[in-house]
Amino acid sequence: MDNTTFSFIFVFFLAATTAFKLWLATRHARHVRRHREAVPTDFAQSISLEAHHKAADYTVARSVLSRTDVVVGALWVLLLTLGGVLQWVHDAWTGVFEAGGIAHGVAFLATVGVLGWLVDLPLAIYRTFVVEARFGFNKMTPALFASDTLKTAALAAVIGLPVLAAVLWMMQATGSLWWVWVWAFWMGFNLLVLLVYPTFIAPLFNKFSPLEDGPMRQRIEALLARCGFRSSGLFVMDGSRRSAHGNAYFTGFGNSKRIVFFDTLLAKLDPGEIEAVLAHELGHFRCRHVVKRLVLMAVVTLAMLWILNQLMQSAWFFGGLGATSTGTAMALALFVTALPVFTYALSPIMSAWSRKHEFEADAYAVARTEREDLVSALVKLYRDNAATLTPDPLYSSFYDSHPPATIRISRVRAA
Repeated sequence: MDNTTFSFIFVFFLAATTAFKLWLATRHARHVRRHREAVPTDFAQSISLEAHHKAADYTVARSVLSRTDVVVGALWVLLLTLGGVLQWVHDAWTGVFEAGGIAHGVAFLATVGVLGWLVDLPLAIYRTFVVEARFGFNKMTPALFASDTLKTAALAAVIGLPVLAAVLWMMQATGSLWWVWVWAFWMGFNLLVLLVYPTFIAPLFNKFSPLEDGPMRQRIEALLARCGFRSSGLFVMDGSRRSAHGNAYFTGFGNSKRIVFFDTLLAKLDPGEIEAVLAHELGHFRCRHVVKRLVLMAVVTLAMLWILNQLMQSAWFFGGLGATSTGTAMALALFVTALPVFTYALSPIMSAWSRKHEFEADAYAVARTEREDLVSALVKLYRDNAATLTPDPLYSSFYDSHPPATIRISRVRAA
């Protein structure tokens, strides 16, 4: 394959996926607007028309923003590759560090990451302080937003840069099987993050307080005993500092597992509903969804690194994406930039797999708590988070990791 042919293929896929994303978002917004004036029959007694209007308007506003995000993202990918931005950044650091060295590669990739963050920043600010605020969800102040940004940047520097240097070193020093070494290192790093995240990283952004003793804690501990689940503690997170959305989750790995409730969730749900939500989260653990996702990630990562190894040996891969320089850092940057363009079509498969896990976790919860507690909890969460009850089916198949409300609750009642 020559440079021109691969450039054409890349531009074709980029244009096709961008056009399809825009069409899908427009179709979704149109579908939600069309069903704005009537609450679905199954929810007529539990969701007011006013709340249904809010969910529809919130969904449409997010859809409009997502279209802007799609266009900006596509233009940025085009600028990075055929527009020459990656090559320009690579050349700029060549005057500081020796081209092809670890320091040069780290500086190059870090700069590309910062530039990408700067491109995304205006939309992130608009999403938080305009869209989320308009619908009453944003609780974050500009000072807290800046603080989170600085902490994230510091973590990226302290953790990300050494990891990046290690990856580049292995790509250069371990021979033709470098992709196996990088894969093993990357999987080990991810397992380490699962272990240390609850104790060392998450507390940098949120305050975690032990769940107070009382009937609620006793009820949860009884559920954990019935499910045979051991954790390192029950905690309440101050999610209300940033958002009015509510949730619960368990995090960690092995003995570091902990169960976390958003304070917003505890304020909105009754004890039985909280128990049902937690039973759902425990269902993910008992059905080994976390392990299955880790295994899938391991397989996909290994396959992607092997593909990268093959592409690095092809001049058309570099030239077809606008690069005149080769080397491990440039190959990695091009691969990460171009990969989503070619894998977008797989989105429905991953979303369907995720929704299957949600159905299984719901079934687990129904077997161990009151069915109607789970139903009422889901209804409240859909209502309070302004999740639309009428998503476009095709859009949902691509993007929704959780089943649409009508399908999900009918499955719970039929379980």
